[in-house]
Amino acid sequence: MIGAVDFATWGGHLAADALAPDRGSIDVLVPFSVIVPLVAAAVSVIAARNRIAQRVIGLGALLAVLVANVVLLVRVDDMAEGIAVSQAGGWAAPLGISLVVDRLAAIMLVVSSLMLVSVLVFAIGQQAEERRFAAFHPVYLVLAAGVSASFITGDLFNLFVAFEMMLVASYVLLTLGGRPGQVRSGMSYVVISLIASTFFITALALVYSATGTVNMAELSERIPQLPSGVQTGFSLLLIIVFGIKAGLFPLFFWLPDSYPTAPNAVTAIFAGLLTKVGVYAIIRTQLLLFPDDARQGTLLLVVAALTMITGVLGAIAQDDLQRILSFHIISHIGYMIFGLALFTLAGIAGAIFYIVHHIVVKTALFLVAGMIERKAGSDRLSRIGGMVRSAPMIAVLFAFPALSIVGIPPFSGFVAKFALVDAGISVEQWPIVAVALAVSLLTMYVMGRIWAGAFWGTCEDAAVSDRLRPGQTRVPLLMTLSTAVVVAASIALVVFAGPMYDLAERAAVDLLVPQNYVQQVLGATK
Repeated sequence: MIGAVDFATWGGHLAADALAPDRGSIDVLVPFSVIVPLVAAAVSVIAARNRIAQRVIGLGALLAVLVANVVLLVRVDDMAEGIAVSQAGGWAAPLGISLVVDRLAAIMLVVSSLMLVSVLVFAIGQQAEERRFAAFHPVYLVLAAGVSASFITGDLFNLFVAFEMMLVASYVLLTLGGRPGQVRSGMSYVVISLIASTFFITALALVYSATGTVNMAELSERIPQLPSGVQTGFSLLLIIVFGIKAGLFPLFFWLPDSYPTAPNAVTAIFAGLLTKVGVYAIIRTQLLLFPDDARQGTLLLVVAALTMITGVLGAIAQDDLQRILSFHIISHIGYMIFGLALFTLAGIAGAIFYIVHHIVVKTALFLVAGMIERKAGSDRLSRIGGMVRSAPMIAVLFAFPALSIVGIPPFSGFVAKFALVDAGISVEQWPIVAVALAVSLLTMYVMGRIWAGAFWGTCEDAAVSDRLRPGQTRVPLLMTLSTAVVVAASIALVVFAGPMYDLAERAAVDLLVPQNYVQQVLGATK
């Protein structure tokens, strides 16, 4: 487990690495995204009575992490081996703690850190839970560290530790604010997460007893030596564990109840990142640990289709904007698993591109939902309307990500869905292609319903109409600016769709040929 002693030892080795004249290495940046938020969280606790100091600490730490992650992505992508490895305390794998950043992990680090910064700015501008609770900033920073640790850990046990960091932080954030039903929903989230954690620790014990290691690079060599039935059992067990985190069918039922009751900023970061951590873990473990004959392609295709259908039908049945968007998270997780389940270069590249697209676009939609609730005092479609006239900026900020999530060309959603559909057609997986296209049409209906109801409909609630009158209720500037940055990022995915897809394709190659990962981790010495 990563503990305080490990980090202290690590700090000394990081300083030595930075000063070593013969290194010329980027390995020192690998643990940066975990260490900096944790240190900042500790300092933020000390500054609990000074909210301005907490804001400076939080934003400074996350901006530094964002810059470091961008540098890491550029350098890793330029390297011939495409991977950076840091061994905790100088202990070589598999004895030590390995932190590994390949192209996929670097992509996830950059996108997640951008969202974490943007949502924190939104929370500061909102001046709600962030202003009232001294614990907000430290807990948010711990969540950021947990997300980063999930992407860079090189062994299953520390992936478990990272998940527990996120669980503790997310429970606190879910229950801030005192909204009706928050504690009940938070308890449901914790109970389901603890069940997943129990499955995970059981899986770890079984894997260790069968292989003698939890280092993923070493597991990549040892699991193929196990009997085929054991390989299949481990594969299914990890799919269940991470499927709960990702919100896969039929393990998604906790999500629509938990997210809508949380504060707006918290819901936005949860919607954008937490389920994608589960998807990332499924992709990483299925492609790195298991040989071709142990992979559950058919099962994952069926689960992907059912996840898409269930999510979009659940969204159609809702009236509350945040519940609609929460069900949509489930639906679009199905697209990501669809790409993985093909186990082809095109499918996995499409899944990676879709993950990036969805993190950005879904975060933007939830931030806009927060702006709508701030402006109208409600986010129920039956109670609001006419916002295209009373809040045209909010309408514009909603329109771009909504068109993207539907898959209207030329937005990033179209590029992502086209890549997945083309990958499915190339291997003649017609049923899942048909489901993906049908769900896209239903998604268009749902987004059109939101657009028509919230922005063009007539508001019949007198209290809401009064709030919507020009000049009556203002959305803070920081909320608007941070949302605009995320929307701009979604537009940038369109402008740079070609280079981004090429990067996703290179990451997919790394995943499909894991020998380089294994060699770099097990052969790395400090």
